[in-house]
Amino acid sequence: MDVNDNGAPLAEDSHHPRHGVSLLPLLFTMGNLSCGYYAVLATMRGSPLDFENAARAIGFAILFDALDGRVARATRTSSEFGKQFDSLADVISFGVAPAFLAFTWGVRGIFRPEPGIEHNVYLLGWVVTFVFLIGCAWRLARFNIQGMAPGKESKYFVGMPTPAAAGVIAASVHALKEPVQDWRFSLGWLVLVASLAALMASTVRYYGFKDISLRQRRNSLVVIPLGGVIYFTWAFPEYMLLLIGGTYLISGVSLHLIRVLRRRLFPAPSSSPAPPV
Repeated sequence: MDVNDNGAPLAEDSHHPRHGVSLLPLLFTMGNLSCGYYAVLATMRGSPLDFENAARAIGFAILFDALDGRVARATRTSSEFGKQFDSLADVISFGVAPAFLAFTWGVRGIFRPEPGIEHNVYLLGWVVTFVFLIGCAWRLARFNIQGMAPGKESKYFVGMPTPAAAGVIAASVHALKEPVQDWRFSLGWLVLVASLAALMASTVRYYGFKDISLRQRRNSLVVIPLGGVIYFTWAFPEYMLLLIGGTYLISGVSLHLIRVLRRRLFPAPSSSPAPPV
């Protein structure tokens, strides 16, 4: 205990940060990070089964990432250290791992050493997947500074969330299984990856599901569609996960286009001062 010159204990400085972190949310973040690391290792092995395992690992990383924040808020153990550690884990799980998976699964199979269109698309794959990684880091840095969208739309994310972008890549690999061998499909695949990178760095708003409370009472009829989604996801995970990821991707773009058209068709009245009498 610190004391002053007279031997009396000093009052604790309320502004001095406490050392130490809460272990429970940290365990979920470490689970997220370990899944991302495993996804990279599985991708390096390069078989169709390994690609599928890598995609599943990214899916589990998304689950851990969703839980660590909720656990921290529920137990009131949120900390600046946990926030930064979670972002660093997200760079691996939702930036490095899906970028590596996107290139290895979607581009590496078309490689030809001689000059030609396959070789050019292969080199383009390096650039596009690296841009995806930059978009992920950009999105996470902006979220750490700005948080969610300000004002009345605080339940929305600015830019596509990194777990959602990584989920689209993982769901596509999980659904299609076999790695790409045709440069035409690789080119279309790179367009999708580049679009995900652009959406992460954009100002397009995506619903964040932050206002959904599991404790809130709801109409009993909600059980029917919710049970249907759970059943079909369990019975047909390849198609349902791809459908969910694609729907979420399109939802942000569609709402953004609706807002732009609404502003152009129905502009807000100008608030110019009244002329003097």
